[in-house]
Amino acid sequence: MAENDTTGAPVPAEPRATGYSWYVLAVLVVVYILNFIDRQILSILAVDVKADLGLDDGDLGFLGGAAFAVFYALFGIPLGRLADNWSRVKLLSIGLTLWSAMTALSGFAYNKLTLTLARMGVGIGEATASPTAYSLISDYFPKRQKATALAIYSSGLYIGGGVSLFIGALIVETWGRAYPAGGPLGLVGWQAAFLAVGIPGLIVALWVATLREPVRGAMDGVASPSSPSPFREFGKDLSMIVPPLTLWGAWKRGPAALAINIGVAIAVSAFAWWMIELTANEAQWMAVALGYYAVFSWASTLRAHDPATFRLIWGTPAFICTTLGYGLVSLAAYALAFWSAPYAETVLGIPKKELAFWLGANGAISGFVGVIIGGRIADYLRARNPAGRIVMIMFGVVAPVAPIWIGYTTPDPTLFYVMNFLAGAFGATALGAAAATTQDLVLPRMRGTATAAFFLGTTLVGLSFGPYMVGQISVIAGDLRMGILSLIGVAPIALGLLIYAYRAVPRAEATIVERAQV
Repeated sequence: MAENDTTGAPVPAEPRATGYSWYVLAVLVVVYILNFIDRQILSILAVDVKADLGLDDGDLGFLGGAAFAVFYALFGIPLGRLADNWSRVKLLSIGLTLWSAMTALSGFAYNKLTLTLARMGVGIGEATASPTAYSLISDYFPKRQKATALAIYSSGLYIGGGVSLFIGALIVETWGRAYPAGGPLGLVGWQAAFLAVGIPGLIVALWVATLREPVRGAMDGVASPSSPSPFREFGKDLSMIVPPLTLWGAWKRGPAALAINIGVAIAVSAFAWWMIELTANEAQWMAVALGYYAVFSWASTLRAHDPATFRLIWGTPAFICTTLGYGLVSLAAYALAFWSAPYAETVLGIPKKELAFWLGANGAISGFVGVIIGGRIADYLRARNPAGRIVMIMFGVVAPVAPIWIGYTTPDPTLFYVMNFLAGAFGATALGAAAATTQDLVLPRMRGTATAAFFLGTTLVGLSFGPYMVGQISVIAGDLRMGILSLIGVAPIALGLLIYAYRAVPRAEATIVERAQV
């Protein structure tokens, strides 16, 4: 019931989360858990997949990284915009159906190409998850409860990533005992694991479809109707970032823009060809070239249509250095998340079921603890220094170095688990600080675009290169330990970028409005 203010006029009651709001949140957490199970399960299956499909560590690094990351990052931009203009419930249900089906189809992969296509599909489908979930949560929870709701939703990341190792190991072991020569349809353990985690998602997608679509903007007191032509807008967004539609988008900006776009396409293709000659890994460098060309096309379109946003993101060195600096933190984090299980199995000789339990618990707890503590300390430092959060990102670069070195040189499994926990927790402390810093460097209306740019950094730098770099160095050196220890080499580069950001952030933040109006 509304109360009256001092003049006697009624004051609207503050919006409140209902029981149904919490029910929706619970469903979204289940979806996010499935999201990370399907994304991460390849890690625990890597040794078996490698043996059966005749792959090397470079191939595995590509499948765990760029094959997923490039398509997740690129489609995240147009699908995020579609979530702003169409039914979020329908979009999430469709996306969950796609990534679950592609996870299940991974179980029928018979070579690198078929597994690559499946991982691409998983990436595209999962690109619908967080944009739709964040938007739904914002319309089901008032501002005073939004951070709590988003934190609960984000817990699915750590739960899913940890559970994926245990589930994968359990299925492979159980299936192997029951069908030592292959089971129904000739499927072996790793194939059964993909099917087992993919099929439940198809059922959950039907559950998601039953959710009610909330009024957009209701919790903020400003109803925001969806676009009357959401798929026309979606098509425009695709032309900004998905080749060859990017050529049409460039042509609409003029012949000069088209010529520059084609020139960049030729340049990145030449670079990819050179790297393919050096590494003999066509898929990795073709995917990377596609990703970086698409980002250039998107940035060019943004510059033409929204120059103020372009200046505050792509034209701000503080933003770029913060994003790239954290991107290198995520490079190490993604690499360890993927390779720690194969390393424990092949180098330390730890049984799959045992390492899955300990590494799964490690990942779930260390990530959760690290990101919460890091966020709190970053906010404390920011209150005392405009560049204080950058210090927290620097900690996320430097602090994991010793645990990585100790953990991946010791023959003692217990010490390995402890150091792996510390490396994960220390690295996770940087996430909140980096995300908050990039949000502080733009105007409120630009925060969605800034988020997209930030996640492009974490995926196209971190996820695309982290698992692959370790795998490729392992192939060259013939030693997976050497591949993992090479991650320490990115720390000085990240630290240099962040030192520049530390100096540049205060002035960049103080001149936001001025630079946006130039």
